[in-house]
Amino acid sequence: MIGRISGILLDKTPPLALIDCNGVGYECEVPMSTFYLLPQVGDKVTLLTHFVVREDAQLLFGFGTNQERLMFRQLLKVNGIGAKSALAILSGLSIDELIQAVSLQEAGLLTRVPGIGKKTAERLLLELKDKFTLDSALSIKGSGITSISQDVLNALIALGYNERESLNAVKSLDMNLTVNDGIKQALKYLSKG
Repeated sequence: MIGRISGILLDKTPPLALIDCNGVGYECEVPMSTFYLLPQVGDKVTLLTHFVVREDAQLLFGFGTNQERLMFRQLLKVNGIGAKSALAILSGLSIDELIQAVSLQEAGLLTRVPGIGKKTAERLLLELKDKFTLDSALSIKGSGITSISQDVLNALIALGYNERESLNAVKSLDMNLTVNDGIKQALKYLSKG
């Protein structure tokens, strides 16, 4: 298995990156999130990879982060999702959007991705719901959820609100609150809905 590739970027045309490794050019298909972060042609590049061997092809997929590669591998385990579909999902949604969609069971976010219909989105949600917890959605870097927000979320769940309601209430909060004030504001938000 090829787990990592490092070399000179010879060409980049969505979704392909051509990387020269000591005279051998490897074509890597990359999600758009990785494509936008590729350096200029002629510069050194390193990608984490996933190698797929099929009867009719050998495909190399490249990723800028380990999180992207792990998510890609998780998507491949879903019945009916192949490498091209998994790449399209990662190109159409950020990792935290995908985890949020699965945590909140929102098929609408997934159907925005070209090639993902309602039935496929529902299958994705069903098969991935046990793989991603709300905690993993909150731990994604850049999600904007602080430890205070996490405490408020835990309190709301302990009070009997479901994860979706609780997460929506926490997202509506001002981030400069204490836990007590956050719980009060979240309860006000929930009482309006």
